[in-house]
Amino acid sequence: MLKVELHAHSADDPFDAIPHTTVQLIERAASMGYQALAVTLHDKQLDLSSYRSLAAERGITLIPGLERTIEGKHVLLLNFRRGAEDVSTFDDLAALKKHEAGLVIAPHPFFPGGTCLRGLMDRHANLFDAVEYNGMFTTWLNFNISAVRWAHVRGKPMVGCGDVHRLRQLGTTFSLVDAEPDADAICEAVRAGRVQVSATPRSLGSAVAIMADLKVAEILPPGFWQDTDTVPVPSLTVARRSLR
Repeated sequence: MLKVELHAHSADDPFDAIPHTTVQLIERAASMGYQALAVTLHDKQLDLSSYRSLAAERGITLIPGLERTIEGKHVLLLNFRRGAEDVSTFDDLAALKKHEAGLVIAPHPFFPGGTCLRGLMDRHANLFDAVEYNGMFTTWLNFNISAVRWAHVRGKPMVGCGDVHRLRQLGTTFSLVDAEPDADAICEAVRAGRVQVSATPRSLGSAVAIMADLKVAEILPPGFWQDTDTVPVPSLTVARRSLR
C-alpha cells in the first residue's frame, strides 16, 4: 500500500499565498513516508518536469493535477494529459472524461464554503470518481460525515487528503492506495476502490491555528512567498476514535 497525498498546494499557486515551495513540499512529504504526491494548484497545472528527478530520489511519485474552479466550485482533476486547465463547465468536464482517463475527485464537498460542491454532487454524480475525506476536522466538528454517507450510497471510493496549504497539514489524513508507484496505476487503483483512508482528528487548538493562519493569508497577494526559498464504509479507517 502506498501512502499518498492527492490534494496539496505550494507557493506556485496563482491564487493562494502559500509559504512553502514545491521542493519543500516534496521534501517534507518524503520525510513523512509519503510515496506519491499530487501538487494541485488552483486553476493551474504545475509543470512537474523540473521536480521529477528530486522526487524520484526521495521515493516520491508525482501525480499531475490541479484544483479547477468549475462553475464557481472546486474540483480536483488528476492525471489528465491535456485539457484540464480548459474545463470551465460541468459539460466541459463530461466531454473531457470521454477521451481522457484522468481522475476526478470531489474535494471537501459538504464543507460550508462557497466553492464547495454541496448540492451539485447529486446533479453531477456520474462525473466524480472519488470523494475527498478532508483533513480539516475535529472530534466535535466534522463536515466529512455527509461526504462519507454520499459516497457510501453511491458506491464511490473515499480518498483521504490533507488539502495542504501549510506543511503542518501533512500527516493526519491521507490515502493508502494498493498500486504500483506510478501515476496511472495509482489513479486507476483509486477509481477501482483499492484505497483506504487514514484520518486522525485535529485538536481544537491545531484547527483554530491553521484556520487563523489561512484567514490572515487571504489578505496577502498570491505568490507572496514564492520568491523565498457514522455510516459503515469498509474502505474508511479512522485513527484514535470514531467520528460520529
